[in-house]
Amino acid sequence: MQTLIISDTACLILFDKIGEFEILRKLFQTVTITSIIAEEFKKQTPDWVIIKDPQNTDNVVNYSKIVDQGEASALALSIEIENSLLIFDDLKARKLAEELNLKYTGSIGILVLAKRRGLIEDIDELIAKIQATNFRLTKVFIEKLKEEN
Repeated sequence: MQTLIISDTACLILFDKIGEFEILRKLFQTVTITSIIAEEFKKQTPDWVIIKDPQNTDNVVNYSKIVDQGEASALALSIEIENSLLIFDDLKARKLAEELNLKYTGSIGILVLAKRRGLIEDIDELIAKIQATNFRLTKVFIEKLKEEN
């Protein structure tokens, strides 16, 4: 069974800002978002981005007490889909995903995966693009990333 990829808004915004939105399609063919995330993104998404909402809206309400609405809707959807992978960069959302035993990665994890699969050659160039945005990466993290890739 293929893993369903569920992205939060931050990942979409980051990949759009650095002009690398297509990496998501090349890696996963399709990415799923909720209608809340689509609204937060505020741009038209390509046809390979599928909008699907969780059926249990109570979970969205409950998780919204801890994380933002988009993240809450992604978590609620992931609970309903057995084989799913969340893309989150927010620490609170990651902690909640761990508590709920859900699989997740972050935007940088996506870049590492793309590099390992040969979809990108130079991760340093993409890190430089990311640093030119408001996305925060620590120097220690950047050095570790460069060492490993």
